[in-house]
This record gives sequence, structure tokens and C-alpha cells, in this order.
Amino acid sequence: MADKKTSFGYLLPTREAIMAPAEPDFASMINLAETAERQGFESVWVGDSILARPRLEALTTLAAIAGRTSRVKLGTAVYLPALRNPVILANEIANLDIISNGRVILGVGIASKTQAVQNEFAACGVDFRYRVSIFEETISIMQKLWTEEQVSFNGRHFQLDAVNPGLKPVQKNGIPIWMAASAEKPQRRMLKIGDGWFPNSRSPQAFTKSWQDIESLAKQSGDDSARLHKALYTTLNINNNKAQAEKEMREFIEGYYNMPFETMAQTQSVFTGNGTEVQSWLKDFIDAGAETVVIRFGGPDQSGQLEQFSNEVLPAILG
Repeated sequence: MADKKTSFGYLLPTREAIMAPAEPDFASMINLAETAERQGFESVWVGDSILARPRLEALTTLAAIAGRTSRVKLGTAVYLPALRNPVILANEIANLDIISNGRVILGVGIASKTQAVQNEFAACGVDFRYRVSIFEETISIMQKLWTEEQVSFNGRHFQLDAVNPGLKPVQKNGIPIWMAASAEKPQRRMLKIGDGWFPNSRSPQAFTKSWQDIESLAKQSGDDSARLHKALYTTLNINNNKAQAEKEMREFIEGYYNMPFETMAQTQSVFTGNGTEVQSWLKDFIDAGAETVVIRFGGPDQSGQLEQFSNEVLPAILG
């Protein structure tokens, strides 16, 4: 049985809603969030992309969900801060935290180096070459705006002179910032400015190895790795018919990323199987230290996957 600290999150299909041939069905998105809360999930999540992989906008979607839920945390998996002005973004996220009474988690990333993403940055007026330093400055400015009474900042990309923050989040220490951090430089960055580790590890062994690397880096730098919340982002298809599960997963991944399944499966966590097999897969990650597991269902029947997971996996793991 898992440690009682383990919690589960559900990634809402905000991209799939746009990929579908029909008009986006936002009512079904709200229903899925309500169902996840009712079934015992501790958080619901949305992705972020403006043009590269279009989907329902993250923060306004979470605001709508905040009004229809009362308990689940509301997270981004993951958000691209470098595409936004940090002062405006800090205000918007603080507002969401107020609306939800302190339930926001901000999972963030620097953006992958693909042509579609580079085009997205160009269209938004952001120089892709400087996305890392823009990201770092944006996070630093937002953290200051959330926790300080007056903010000055003199960076390469942004300058603030005695700015009085507009809105402050309900969470007094600011919004928790989670990062994937799968290589040394991002891991060092996370140790300095992050609050949680949010990888898409291919296996429990890879998860363990990456965490050992983070602990080693923390010892070198004097940072406290123990303060980081350890999470996992994984894509599942739960089905008693293994062949059908694999077919649905392949079609989902290739449609989502417009890349071969084999390529994507080499870089992220995907698994297909029946309820017992999914339990075993997830328990290995939990035993490796995952405190939160965020599930993306790879298949067309989101409500069916959510129901089957809630009935066959959650009770067995959580007890």
C-alpha cells in the first residue's frame, strides 16, 4: 500500500478538446473535473500552449473549474512563463489563487526546441534564443511580487523600480513552482527557485536515478533538496484488452505530438495495461518516492478511463 501522503491528479484533455472535429465542449471539461474531485483525486491539471499545440487557455479554464470545485488543487502541466509579461502573469495567477482560495500549483517549463514552438515564440514577440534567461527572470519577479511589499528588479530582460504588487495570492509563501528538471542545468535551477520536482520519467528506475542526481547536486551547492515536493507526470491507458489499449495509446500520442509513437515513448512516461498492471506500475514510482502522481489518459474515452481508474486503481493503491 502507498504512503498516505501519496495523492493523484488528473490532467484534463484541454488539447484534445481542440483536436476534435466538433466545437470544443467545455461543459464536459467541467464535468470531468467535478468527477475527478468526487472520485478522490486531489488535483486537476491543464496544459499550456498558444499556437504550437493549441488548447483551451490554461488560467481561465482553471478559474472556471475553481468555481465548480471546492477541494482539488488546480495545476498547470506545464505553463510557459517566458511567453508572458511577468507583472501581468503574477497578477493573473494571484487572482486565480484568490478565486480558488489558495489551491494553485504552477508547473512550469522553458519550452521544447521544436520548430512549432520557435514559431510560437516568434509570433508572441519573444526571442526564443533567450527563453531560459527570460524564464528565470520571470519566475524571480513573480515570486517577489507574491511575497514582497515593494519590488525592484534589474535584469537583462526586465526592470522594475519600486513596484507595488497588485494582487497577493492566498498562499502566503507564494504560488508553489514545480519543474520537470530532467538534466543538470535545469536541476540546479530548480534547487534555487523551485518548490517541486515534476518529471515525466520513463521508468521508476529513471525516476530514482534522477532524484539521486538532484540530491548530489544539492550537496554540492548547499541547497535543500528535501524541501522539494516529488511528483510524477505519466500517460496511461487502462484496458483489459491490451491490444486495444496499445492501439489507443499509439493513436493518441501520434495525434497529440505529430511524431512517431516510438520516438515519444523514448522520452516520456507511457504505460498500457489492465487495472492490476497499472497498480503495479504506479506503486513502483510511489515506492521510489513520488508524492503526487498526475495522470494523463491516452485515449478517446476520457470519462471511461477516469471511471475505470477510480474504481480499479485508486482504492487499491490508497487503501
